[in-house]
Amino acid sequence: MSDTGNSNRIARAYIDSLRIETRYMDSTTPDLTFSLYGQTFASPIMTAALSHLDHFMFPGAADALAQGAAAAKAALWYGMAEDEEIERLHGAGAGMIEIIKPYADRDLIYQKIEHAQNLGLLAVGIDIDHPFAEDGSPDVCDGREMRAMTTPELAAIVKAAKLPLIVKGVLSRRDAERCLVAGARGLVLSHHNNRIEYAVPPLAVLPEIAEMAGDVPLFVDCEIQTGMDAFKALCLGAKGVCIGRPLMTAIKQNGADGVRDYLNKASAQLAKAMAYTGCRDLAHMDASIIRRV
Repeated sequence: MSDTGNSNRIARAYIDSLRIETRYMDSTTPDLTFSLYGQTFASPIMTAALSHLDHFMFPGAADALAQGAAAAKAALWYGMAEDEEIERLHGAGAGMIEIIKPYADRDLIYQKIEHAQNLGLLAVGIDIDHPFAEDGSPDVCDGREMRAMTTPELAAIVKAAKLPLIVKGVLSRRDAERCLVAGARGLVLSHHNNRIEYAVPPLAVLPEIAEMAGDVPLFVDCEIQTGMDAFKALCLGAKGVCIGRPLMTAIKQNGADGVRDYLNKASAQLAKAMAYTGCRDLAHMDASIIRRV
């Protein structure tokens, strides 16, 4: 079967079509220090909001992700999970962001946000791109029905939350505008691992959303695999990037140490790209370095 419309393949091809200039004159060893919502990390390369790792992989896989992120001094994102699992992962010590599904039972969203607040997580997020099943009907995850988020509902959730509220699954100027109007404190540009075919690559829409987002941080996932991928996204306007499936492979190969080593290697690749292009720190990433062929 042809995978022409596979959004992961499309995103990968787009990233690989981006070329960089080199700028050695007056360059220096770069500083990758990354600050987010008042906490400092070693690098803007973070884990993606993976979920159900213990079910899809093996018991302890989620803990390995959390422990590896903490060892790399990287931010930990995690997806759909029961409160007990969030508590356990948070205990690994990494700054953590919990992504919450768009439950039709909106009270459950508020309950999960309150739980995250009580734990002292770094931020929380709403996964707006998961309301529908393959036939367009409401999706059901772990026995819970989903429902598309409205702008007024999102605004009410943002207002009630004491933590920064991030929206995950933005892939258009239209959704970005509505999320910003609602007061979102961050946007994740993502097609959620080929959730819909023929999706625009996140990096393709990143510059125009960055232009309108102002100081609201933008994050990117989907086919971000290396430090060079991260570099391209950061130059085009991302505040940080999230790596997902490669970390699952790292967990299988070497557990928490594999996650730590992969994140550290990606950060070293990012540092190389920054040094070779005159980007001395994350505040001086330059979109003019990037050219598409």
